[in-house]
Amino acid sequence: MALSQLAEFLSYLNSQAEPRILLDKDYTIIAANKAYRAAYGENRPIVGRHCYEVSHHYTRPCDQAGESCPLKTSTQTGLPQRVLHLHHTPRGEEHVDVELTPIHDQHGEIVFYVEMMHTIREASARPATRGLVGRSVAFNKMLGLIERVAPSDAAVVLLGESGTGKELVAEAVHDASLRRQGPFVPVDCSGVTETLFESELFGYEKGAFTGANQRKQGLVEAASGGTLFLDEIGDIPLGLQVKLLRLLETGTYRRVGGVEPLRADFRLVSATHRDLKKMVEQDTFRKDLYYRISTFPIHLPSLVERREDIPLLAETLLARISPSQKFTLHPDALTLLASCDFPGNIRELRNMLERASLLADGNVITPEHLEADFCGNIDPAAATFIGQQVISLEALEQHYLQWALARFGNDRKALAQQLGISERTLYRKIKS
Repeated sequence: MALSQLAEFLSYLNSQAEPRILLDKDYTIIAANKAYRAAYGENRPIVGRHCYEVSHHYTRPCDQAGESCPLKTSTQTGLPQRVLHLHHTPRGEEHVDVELTPIHDQHGEIVFYVEMMHTIREASARPATRGLVGRSVAFNKMLGLIERVAPSDAAVVLLGESGTGKELVAEAVHDASLRRQGPFVPVDCSGVTETLFESELFGYEKGAFTGANQRKQGLVEAASGGTLFLDEIGDIPLGLQVKLLRLLETGTYRRVGGVEPLRADFRLVSATHRDLKKMVEQDTFRKDLYYRISTFPIHLPSLVERREDIPLLAETLLARISPSQKFTLHPDALTLLASCDFPGNIRELRNMLERASLLADGNVITPEHLEADFCGNIDPAAATFIGQQVISLEALEQHYLQWALARFGNDRKALAQQLGISERTLYRKIKS
């Protein structure tokens, strides 16, 4: 690329409202626009430094530190790449959606890369008073899917165990969508009786039945311009599924007792803890409705799948449970929580912490305050490092990691630094 062309390109880059940087093949930042310097600059020089140093404080490229590297993948494929990363910012670590585009010369060779960053506001990597909180690999994978589907009007179905926070995820989809200014209307399908389902969903006209003294607006109408969230959609009886299907296929409905068709205008997000595919096979859920609602399925990880988020979630939940009194977890209590199975997931963790906060006489929660029926799978005494026999390197690594976690697992960040790996790599090794 000629110098004049490069100068024009840099001028264009600086005119963009979104944070953008220009990179070469060696991960070096050639230029950063005003928006990037304002959002991620940290009042330090940026040009001439490596992107992984600025964004992650790494000393080597992301792919060598357990991260997915869009630049390396783009070099291999020649195609744009999009990933979700945790970046260091002046406000602390934040979730950032990174879109990388390769720039080719007249011969088709990649000469530069442009990265555009978008900070995700619907989730936090630090304790927060509301919304989604997490930083684990499983959580970030879910968050990346949310960010991809939110700007569209595609139907989303949230799949996962009870207590994983489906309504919070549905709200995050709504808040990141183009309908964010519209209403978010949740409907608990398991709590609405078959006789009331139609009148609740579609509303009714005055005189439609005994007691209908005036026209009532239904939840479909209330969600106009926004998002309709059907929680536990797998609990809708077969007889009502056909009426929901007609609404979704035609985009119209009638109030109970009415004759005039009304136009629906909502984005559908549904959720269930049931296995819908199995229900379709058993003829307890309509196949045509299943395909209508499941354009974009998102798996919500259980707490066991994102166990490394427990310290962050515990701190967040304690602050939400008791905003006026600051509780802290004793290291032994945190170790105990990290060993729990949590069949009730985040809901169970919250209940356990709320009970502990009521039992604690001071501001420190100890293991004695926790109801630990599902805890204790990790035995620190058994997690000893044995080096007297020849075993495979893979088994040796696993055994050593178990030993290290039993003694230093309360501070995963410090442990990762001691091991010479990134936190992400440590979390992946723990999961495996």
